[in-house]
Amino acid sequence: MSATARPRSMSGTIPSMETTSNELKDNTIVIVLGASGDLAKKKTYPALFGLFSQRLLPRDVKIVGYARTKMDTEEYHKRITSYIKNPNDTPEMKQQIEDFKALSTYVSGAYDKDEPFEELNAHLESIEAKYQTKERNRLFYLALPPSVFIPVTEKLKKNCYVIRGGVNRIIIEKPFGKDTDSCRELITAVKENWTEDETFRIDHYLGKEMVKNLLVLRFANVSMGAAWDKNHISNVQITFKEPFGTEGRGGYFDEFGIIRDILQNHLLQVLSVLTMERPVSFSAEDIRDEKVTSGYPTISGVKVLRAIPPVERHDTLLGQYVAANGRPGYLDDETVPRGSVCPTFTAATLWINNPRWEGVPFILKAGKALNEAKVEIRIQFKDVTQGIFKDISRNELVIRIQPSEAVYLKLNAKTPGLYTRAVPVDMDLTYKRRFGEVHIPEAYEALILDAIKGDHSNFVRDDELDVAWKIFTPILHWIEGHSGPRPKPVQYPYGSRGPAELDSFVQKYGFRRSTEAYAWPTTNLSAL
Repeated sequence: MSATARPRSMSGTIPSMETTSNELKDNTIVIVLGASGDLAKKKTYPALFGLFSQRLLPRDVKIVGYARTKMDTEEYHKRITSYIKNPNDTPEMKQQIEDFKALSTYVSGAYDKDEPFEELNAHLESIEAKYQTKERNRLFYLALPPSVFIPVTEKLKKNCYVIRGGVNRIIIEKPFGKDTDSCRELITAVKENWTEDETFRIDHYLGKEMVKNLLVLRFANVSMGAAWDKNHISNVQITFKEPFGTEGRGGYFDEFGIIRDILQNHLLQVLSVLTMERPVSFSAEDIRDEKVTSGYPTISGVKVLRAIPPVERHDTLLGQYVAANGRPGYLDDETVPRGSVCPTFTAATLWINNPRWEGVPFILKAGKALNEAKVEIRIQFKDVTQGIFKDISRNELVIRIQPSEAVYLKLNAKTPGLYTRAVPVDMDLTYKRRFGEVHIPEAYEALILDAIKGDHSNFVRDDELDVAWKIFTPILHWIEGHSGPRPKPVQYPYGSRGPAELDSFVQKYGFRRSTEAYAWPTTNLSAL
C-alpha cells in the first residue's frame, strides 16, 4: 500500500457505532426493578433470555429481580419465563431455560424506603463475594411506572451504587414525564444521582430493525439522498395502528393518552431519524447530535427537533373508539372514568422549519381498536411534470417497521403490449423473503445489549426529551382542559381504519391516493 493510500473496510461494512472499551464483560449483575410487572414479564426478561441463549450477556452474569410483590423462587421463575417464545421446541431450549432460572434470584421490598434497598445491596454483595477479581458491575433496569422513578434512583444511588472498582448503569423506561415541566423535574432529579454517561433512557422503537435501517437506507444510497428533501417529497405519514382497545387497562391509558403513549416518543423518534442530517460518524454522540441537528450543511447548528414548532389545534384530529362488531367501546371499559374525552386516536401534523423540509407536512397517526396491527412510514413524492403524462400515480416509498419488516417502492411502468399506458408497480424488499432465516432481534434485546456495551446511540438524550415535550405540551394541555373547555373527540367504530374524517384530514396536506386501483404487496410468510 502506498503512503497516501487509505485502508479500505470490507464491502458494505459499517464501522462500530461505539467502541467496546466500556463493555461490561465480567462480574456483572443485571437488576430488574419492577420484576413482577407486565413490562418485565413480557419484554425485559424475554429479551434477557434471548441474549443469554445467544451467549451475548457478560460471562458469569447474574440477574436479580426486585419488586414489592412477595413471591417465592418458584413463582418468580414461572413469571420470568412465561413469555419466552417456543419454550418446548428442543431439549436444548428447555435446558437453556433451566440455566436461565438458575442465574436469576429475587428480592422483594418497597420503592421508597432505605432498608429494603440495603437488603438488596446485601444480596448483590453476597453474589459478588464469589467473584475471582474485585471488579463489580451493576446494570439497573427500571421496568417501573414514572411515579417511582425519582425515589428509586435516589435509593439505588444511596444504597446500591458501586463506589470503587466497577461500573454502574441505569436504564429508564418511558414515559419521561407528562409534559415539559414534569420532564424537566424528572431529568433534574435523576441527574442529582446519575450522570448522563451512566443513564440510558430507553425508547424501544430506536431498537427496531427497520428504524435502525433508516440510517443505511438514507446515507448508503445516493439515489435516496438525492430525493430526500422538500423539492421532491410532497408529504410523509408515520402510522401506528393497534387492533385492540384498552382491555381493562383504561384507567392507566386515560391518565396518559395516545399522544404520550405513542406520538411524543415512538413516532417522534422515528421522525427525527428520518429527517436528520448525515452524521459525521457512527459514534453515539454524533448520531444523537444529528437527531437534534438538521438542515443543510450551510446552516449547521439548526436543530431538527428545535425547528419543529408546537403542534397547532387546527393540525390535529382526535378520535375515540365506540362499540362495534361485537367489541366494547372505550367508555364501556369499567376502568375508564365515566364520560372521558381522552382520545384513543390522534393524527397530528408537524412542520420542520428549515431549508431541507420547509413546507413538507409530517403527519403522525396513532390509534387503538383499529382494523390491523401496523407501524409504517409512507413517503409520497411530488407529481411528475405535466405534459406527456396526465393523472399518473405518484411514487411512494413505504417502510414497514412491523409486522413483517419490508421496504416497498411504488413506481410507474409501461404495461406490456402494443399500447403505451403507465400503471403503478412496486419494488418489494420483504425481509423474510430476501434474508431467509436470518434472526431479527427483538428491540429490547438490541437495546439491552447496547447498554451493556455502553453504546448510547439508540437511547434518548436529555436535551431531546426537553425539545420533544415542547412540541406536544401545548396541545396536551388543550386536550386536558388547561386553557378552556376540553375538545370532544370524534367517534370511530372499533375495528375500523379510524375516524371517517381522516381521509379529508390527510388530503388537505397534499396526500393523493393512486389514480389506479392498487393494492400494496402482501407476503404469505407461511409459504416462505
